[in-house]
This record gives sequence, structure tokens and C-alpha cells, in this order.
Amino acid sequence: MRSNAQQCAMVVRMRMFCGPVSLVLALVLGTVAQKLPTRDEGLFQMQIRDKAVFHDSSVMPDGAEISGYLFRDTPKRYFFVVEEDNTPLSVTITPCDAPLEWKLTLQELPEEASGEGSGEPEPLEEQKQQVTANEGTELFNYKGNDVESFISTSSPSGLYQLELLSTEKDSNFKVYGTTTPESDQPYPELPYDPRVDVTALGRTTVTLAWKPTPTGSLMGQPVQYCVVINKEHNFKSLCAAEAKMSSDDTFMAAPKPGRDFSPFDFAHFGFVPSENDFGKDRSLATNRALSNKLSRSYSPKPKTADIQKLFIGNKNIFTVSDLKPDTQYYFDVFAVNSATNTSTAYVGTFARTKEEARQKTVELKDGKMADVFIKRKGSKFLRFAPVSSHQRVTLFVHACLDTVQVQVRRDGKLLLSQNVEGVRQFQLRGKAKAKYLIRVRGSRKGASTLKILASTRASSKQPFPSLPEDTRIKAFDKLRTCSSVTVAWLGTQERNKFCVYRREVAEGYGEEQRRREQNQCAGPETRRKSEKVLCKYFHSPNLQKAVTTETITGLEAGKSYLLDVYVVGHSGHSVKYQSKLVKTRKYC
Repeated sequence: MRSNAQQCAMVVRMRMFCGPVSLVLALVLGTVAQKLPTRDEGLFQMQIRDKAVFHDSSVMPDGAEISGYLFRDTPKRYFFVVEEDNTPLSVTITPCDAPLEWKLTLQELPEEASGEGSGEPEPLEEQKQQVTANEGTELFNYKGNDVESFISTSSPSGLYQLELLSTEKDSNFKVYGTTTPESDQPYPELPYDPRVDVTALGRTTVTLAWKPTPTGSLMGQPVQYCVVINKEHNFKSLCAAEAKMSSDDTFMAAPKPGRDFSPFDFAHFGFVPSENDFGKDRSLATNRALSNKLSRSYSPKPKTADIQKLFIGNKNIFTVSDLKPDTQYYFDVFAVNSATNTSTAYVGTFARTKEEARQKTVELKDGKMADVFIKRKGSKFLRFAPVSSHQRVTLFVHACLDTVQVQVRRDGKLLLSQNVEGVRQFQLRGKAKAKYLIRVRGSRKGASTLKILASTRASSKQPFPSLPEDTRIKAFDKLRTCSSVTVAWLGTQERNKFCVYRREVAEGYGEEQRRREQNQCAGPETRRKSEKVLCKYFHSPNLQKAVTTETITGLEAGKSYLLDVYVVGHSGHSVKYQSKLVKTRKYC
């Protein structure tokens, strides 16, 4: 197992940042040789996927962004050699998952590492002593989760070491280094005003606008924009947003031993370095923290974050839709170089969507009937606040069309939630100074109408007439003539007034149209006098005999008629039976 210092000794023999020339270097360790990544981006990507060619994670390529993985409290180092003085140098670190601590140090090159040396490799132990004899000069250090860079127009020759540490949790990061920063321009450039503006705000939509990146318009590079939406905070890099989206709380999977780890990372799988290595490890973490790391247990996978990532092409105006009303969202825009997959973050923004339009609450008066109309899929709120003390509340509901859902809350506590079809009566337990909020939700099929009455009076009578379970009208085909039809309907034990109406309809009138026109709350007062057939009272103490028939005459041969029966209660409120479509005989 090689130590970190031995790794450094290996790197002393290589020249990493070598400008535009292809980088091919042999590391001599016994008889084993390693090819290092070239400056050619495509070839580098191919080599880094080939573990047989590129397995040393301490090698830092020139002019290509690489991804790395950090265990908590365990540092990671990258090395490179600058052989000539006055070399431009730029190193950029992008934290993806957690704040990072990182620093860049410079050590003088051993004489044998220069081009004038003998080229004969020294024994590993002697190289180790040379590299670790001094800590070197610290050039730059940073702690945080911002994308930060070290830039120098003229750097001295020497061995450079980049050391990174995550103290919060296992984390991911990206590293980019180059010796030709002026010509590289790896990251899309931001405009002079890099802010994202909110130009329009609705209940479920937010429109964003930003100034285009000069990289796409002036330099002709393939740039597209990525919009990230979430409810927690803004992101400072695209990889930070991608890490948040991962269900494993990490952007990439933990490396596998023997394939994705450099030799000194094997400590995480039980291979403990020697005591000498611990004593000579000059890192941002303490030896104690590193030793505790060996037995650390991994946390369970969290749930996937509520976050959206949308690639929208090269347009710089975008409307985010399908948002929730009265909710705060954070919006980030990233310019992404499609060729290199590198990205730059604009200054994000946040906005709260508008509230839903507040519905007017209908006040119910004790013992007074209220008519309620509800749009398709809509709802209405009614408030009932009795002025006097009461022991119970009787609620009468008549759903005139389709089934409606009724919910009743007393001082915020849910008392009732039921679907209502036709006429229903509910008894609710009262409470002194209680306030009742009634929510009625309509049908998905179409608009709904209903009548509703709330009363605290113990002697409160049913405002609607009593109805049988079956409110259909039956027509007798054998009793049908060219000028008359005979029909029957059920009654109740309570004496009620029944009124029969008829209306001639067109030949194409069908059952579907009849159902659409079936409004049980529309009483006889809505009908023409010419349509009235008769009114009569009827009841029977024996429910088995509570049946009445009626023959309707004066009809025309071969015509269709719509028949309606209304039962009128003592309070004057009426309920209509189900309409019946009949047709007289054409020939008799």
C-alpha cells in the first residue's frame, strides 16, 4: 500500500500542465508504467473511463473538468508540476453537495525533477523525504460552498498540491485546472448583469427573464440554459442542484474499491495506514478525525428532493407553470456549454405565487332556505353562526342535479363529510357560541345547484316533502293510445300534494338530454300554465299500497312528451320526480 507521500514522489516525475501539447508521461514504479490524460478533451474523456489507463485519482489534467468524491473528514489531494517560471495558472473548485475547505500550496521542485536531471529515479524513501521535508508555501485557501478560483498570470515553477476536505458529510465536487486560461474559457461567461428577473407572476405560473451569455452570441459556442425550480433555496452550481435531486443524497455513487479509488483511499475499506503515515500526514483534518472515519457508518438514503430541472434551449425568457398558489419558489438559471458540459450559474431569484381568489362565504340564517350554485369542479363555503345557545343543529340538503360532497366543521373540527344525492337530513351536536363552516363541492360532470337549510329549533320540521326511495315514473305500454298515456308513481305515508306537467319534445329528444335537464329544485312555478295537467293529494298508511296512477289525455298521435311529477311540501318547497319520456301510438 502506497502512502500519500509516495504518491507525491510519483507525481514529482510528471509534468501535468503542459499547454497545448498532448500530455503523455510514464510513471516508473518498478516495471509498472501509467499513461496520463492528454490535453485533448475527447481523448481525456476516453482515457478517464479506461481504468487500466487512468487509475490514479491524484493526477490533475490540464484543461478538462473532472468530478471527485470526498468522504467526510478525509482529505483528497491532487498534484501537478509547473516546470517553467512565469506560467499562467487557473484552478477552479465547484462544491456540489456541501461546503468544502480547500487550499493550494507550492513546493520547490527537487533538482532531479527538472529537465537537466539524470532521469534516474531515486529510491522511493528518498523521494518521500524530499517532498515531505517542508510544508511548502500556501498560495490560496477557501472555505464555503461558492464556486471559487485561484488565478495567477505568472506562476513560479514547482510542485503544486491541491487539497480538499468536507467536514459536514460525504460530498462531490468538480475541479478544473489550466495553464492557458485566456484561450480556454471553459465556463460560459456571464453578462454584465447576471441576475434572473421575475417579469410576470400568477397563481400557478412565474415568468423569468435574463440576459444572454456572451459565450453563445459572440463566441459561437454551443450554449443552452437550464432552469432549476425548488422550494428550499437557491443553488450556486448546477451540480449542487443535481446532487440535491439524487435519491442517494449524493450526485454520483460511492467509488468501488480497486477501481475508482487511488491507493491511499483503501483505508476506508479496512486497510489502515501505518503509524508513520499518520504522523506525517499534513492535511486539513486531524489524525483523530481520520481514524474515527475508518469505522464510520453510512446514513440511510433520504427521499428524493422536490426539485425540477428543465433544459430549455437557448431562449432567455421562460414561463414556469403548474406551480401551487401562495407558495414560495426559488429559481436558478445555468448557462451550460453543450460541448464540454461545463456550466455557470446566474444570480438566482425567488418569488411567491399569488393566492387563490378568495371565495365569498354565504351567511346562513337560522331556519331560512338558501339556494347555492356551484361551477363544475368548484366549491362554495357557507357560514352558520347561531345567535343563541343550542343543543343541536339540523341540516337539510337538497342536491338538485348530480351528487355533491358536503363537509361541516364546527370551530375547525370536522363533524361531517358525506356525498349527498337528492334530499338528505343531518343531525349535528351543538355547542355554545359555536360557528359552523359548511363546504359544498360540486360534481366533475357539470355545474351543481342545491338548496340548504340549517336550524337550531328542536321543533324544526322537514322543509322538503317526504319522498319514497324510488322517485321514478312508470309508463304502461299496453295502456298507451294515440291520444293518452297511463303512468304511476310511488307515494309515502305522509299526505302530499302532487302536480303533473307535460311538455311536447322533438323527435330526437333522448334520455341523455333528459338527464341534463333534470333539476329537482326547479318547481312548478318555473313551468308554463299550458303544461299543467293536474294536481292532487295522495298518501297511504300502508307503504305497499302507496301507489297512484294517472291517465293523461289530450295528446297527439305519434308525438313524444316529457312528463314531470312534483311533490309539494307544507312549507311550499317542492321536489321533482325523475322525468319520464313517453310517446303516443302513431296508429290506433
